[in-house]
Amino acid sequence: MRKPHILVCDDQLGIRNALRLILENSYTLDFGQNGKDAVDYLRTKEADLLIMDIKMPQKNGIDALTEIKKMKPQQKILIITGYESYDVATEAIRAGANDYLTKPFEREMVQQKVAELLS
Repeated sequence: MRKPHILVCDDQLGIRNALRLILENSYTLDFGQNGKDAVDYLRTKEADLLIMDIKMPQKNGIDALTEIKKMKPQQKILIITGYESYDVATEAIRAGANDYLTKPFEREMVQQKVAELLS
């Protein structure tokens, strides 16, 4: 049976590695370092879920999210942010994110959100 495919884009190696450890047994993973990587990847490939940071160099998560949703309106996106701010989360949801997580995150919360979005 095919494992769901997740694209993770975050400029922090530690976050990418944490998500790899949490998700690698249940999902096929690919990684990018910024919003530009996410947009470029999804132009030519598919992912069942995109997990993406908001504050990144080159192209931030909100700009990438807006561009991806125009290109692939059905793309499922989970935003992660270090800003425990209602405003940032609200902006991400308005731009088309399906849900959000705040950093630091718990293993169980990541697994729960991902499972909900992929069900």
